[in-house]
Amino acid sequence: MVLSMERWKGKVAIVTGASVGIGASIVEKLVEAGLQVVGLARRSEQVEENAKKLAGKSGKLHAFKADISKEEDILKAFKWVTENLGPLHILVNNAGVVQQTNLVEGDTEKWKKIFDTNVIGLSIATREAVKIMKENKIDGHIVHINSTLGHKIVYQPFSNVYPASKHAVTALTETLRQELNHVGLKIKISSVSPGVTASELAKTNNIVFDEKVQKARKNWVRLNVEDIANGVMYVLSTPPHVQVHELIIKPLGEAF
Repeated sequence: MVLSMERWKGKVAIVTGASVGIGASIVEKLVEAGLQVVGLARRSEQVEENAKKLAGKSGKLHAFKADISKEEDILKAFKWVTENLGPLHILVNNAGVVQQTNLVEGDTEKWKKIFDTNVIGLSIATREAVKIMKENKIDGHIVHINSTLGHKIVYQPFSNVYPASKHAVTALTETLRQELNHVGLKIKISSVSPGVTASELAKTNNIVFDEKVQKARKNWVRLNVEDIANGVMYVLSTPPHVQVHELIIKPLGEAF
């Protein structure tokens, strides 16, 4: 199997949650591969700063302010991309949130925020991507950034509905694969599931760990965000007849 990003050079990609961490690393790899990349984020100013750092690379990064939990933001973003850059070829659904609450005394609004971003927002973005690819006869690729928590439960005090949202992403990946087959579209769908990663998910969601959890986390082995970005590049680099349905990436020695 020959791996190559050549067929995507000059094409348009959208990456959600693109301001920091895994999303920012994915954007960098895609720009270096020669794509026109639109980074969606609530903190679009950070994406703009990243774009300056990537000036002179083969591709280009464009920033667009969007909250993936809001449908109107997603629709505006996809409309802007189509009108200004052309039809979409790649979508990376990276945006995700976690909230500091629990199940036994949980905050309903925080539960909704997780599902609105991790599940509903992802599904809306995917729908819009498929619509564009179908209308333009593009055999594109959609990548969901999932989690090993989408395959099994590892308890943490702030887990609450987050693992359920990631299990939903696992189900959505397979359901979409079957739907695409049913309607005869050759759009690829891949789920990339990281294990423990040194990302900024906890920090950006204001998660505060108690002393016991902090002590336990110090001993965890971790992946770097670049490891996940490289995994995304791998699934995108496969030949047209090859579909990596699920890629689970764990740090060596992970205990979970």
